[in-house]
Amino acid sequence: MADGKDGHLRERTVSTEPLFQGHFLQAVRDHVELPDGGRTTREYILHPGAVMVVPLLDDGRVVLERQYRHPVGRVMTEFPAGKLDPGEDRLACARRELLEETGYSAREWAHAGELHPVISYSTEFIDIWFARGLTLGERRLDDGEFLDVIAATPQQLQDWCRAGEVTDAKTLIGALWLQNVLSGSWALDWRS
Repeated sequence: MADGKDGHLRERTVSTEPLFQGHFLQAVRDHVELPDGGRTTREYILHPGAVMVVPLLDDGRVVLERQYRHPVGRVMTEFPAGKLDPGEDRLACARRELLEETGYSAREWAHAGELHPVISYSTEFIDIWFARGLTLGERRLDDGEFLDVIAATPQQLQDWCRAGEVTDAKTLIGALWLQNVLSGSWALDWRS
């Protein structure tokens, strides 16, 4: 889409100041020069990136998780996901997160795409992966991690999305991908 003609939209960072340094996230304020020469600030969160997995069971159902998410104060239904460790390969992270959180390992993987869930205030990206040929093993949850693993038909997932029961952005995008993959509209390049 961007064909090199976006210069009139770009901002130039003049300086960056740290605002907060946590264990997982950092907040910064950039002083920027606008395309018209004006100046302003941009505050945002630096995020290491993450992966999300759409795990397909042989019977046509998908694997999902139910987990309490403190910032929104509720239990959310979502696809398995997790953050990248420094220097970690994205597929390796997807394999690790699927096994740790659900106990499943997959025979085949397909990279679907990338999403940016909060472009207005975070650098976060989430790599979207599909997994099939699942084998159930033992989960390896992180300390302090509590979640239930469930399975649902694609139609159940669509119904939950439509009813507003699933509101997690990455899972909504995963459901969109799933719908288009299953209909044949979007193809995936499966690899062992």
